[in-house]
Amino acid sequence: MGLAVIWGVNFPLIKIALDVVPPLAFNALRFPLAALALWLVVRTRRSPSRPRRGDLVGIAALGVLGHVIYQGLFILGVDRTSAGNASLVLATSPAWTVALSALTRQERVDRGVWAGVAMTMAGMTLVVLGGAGLAFGRSTLAGDVLMMGAAMAWAAYTVGSRPLVQRYGPMPVTAWTLWIGTLGVMALGLPELGRVDLTVLDVGFWAIVVYSGVLSISVAYALWNRGVKRLGNSRTAVYANLVPVVALLTAWAALGERPTPLQIAGAVVILAGLRMTRRR
Repeated sequence: MGLAVIWGVNFPLIKIALDVVPPLAFNALRFPLAALALWLVVRTRRSPSRPRRGDLVGIAALGVLGHVIYQGLFILGVDRTSAGNASLVLATSPAWTVALSALTRQERVDRGVWAGVAMTMAGMTLVVLGGAGLAFGRSTLAGDVLMMGAAMAWAAYTVGSRPLVQRYGPMPVTAWTLWIGTLGVMALGLPELGRVDLTVLDVGFWAIVVYSGVLSISVAYALWNRGVKRLGNSRTAVYANLVPVVALLTAWAALGERPTPLQIAGAVVILAGLRMTRRR
C-alpha cells in the first residue's frame, strides 16, 4: 500500500518536471540521489556487503533492465503520451508478470489469479475513462509503444529478481542493481543535462527531484522487492494498479477534485480484483 501511495503522488509530479527539463536529464538528476540514499541505508544495516561471484552477471543484467531500460522507456513514454494512456498501458504490467511467472515456473497461476489481474485492468480502464480519458492516435503512438515496453521490462525485472531477493534479501538486491543502473542512466542523461541551465530551476522543481529520486526509486524499489519476497511476483504486481486509486483520493483531499461515478466504480473494481488475487 505504501508503494501505491508513493507512485500515485509521483506520477503527476513527473509530468510537472518534464515541462521544465528533458526526460533523460531529469533521470540523471534523480538517480544519483536514489543511489546515495540506498548507500546510506545499507551502511546502517547488517546485510551482505557483496554478492557471490556467480551472481554478478545476473545482478548487472537486472540493474540495466530495471533501471536503465525500464526507467528510460518510462520517462520517455510519459513525455510522449497522455497521462491516461500512460496509466492504462502501464497497468498491463501485472498481466506480463503473471505470464512470465507461469512460463518460468516460479509460481503456479490459476484462473482466480488471472481473473483478479483482469479485474484490476478493467478497473483501471474505468478510472482513466472517467478522468483524463484516452487519446490513442498518431500523436501518442510513440509514447504508447514506449510505455508498453516499460510494462514488459518491469515485469521481467520483477520475475528475474526474485531468486536473488530470496537469497540476499530485498535491500541488498535493490541497492546493487540501482548502483549499476545509475551508471547507465547518467551516461544517457548527461548530454541532455549539459544543455540545462540549473541555476534557473526553482525550489519546487528540486523538491520534485528529491521526492522522485529518494522515494519513488530507492524506497519504492525496496518495498517492491520486499513484496516479491513475501507475497510472490503476481500478488505484488497487482498492487501497482492501486496507484490510480491513491491518486484519486489524493486529488480529492488536497485539491477538492471529486472523482466521477465512473472513477469510483473503477476504484471499487480494482480493490475487488486485488482482494481476489491476494486470496488466491
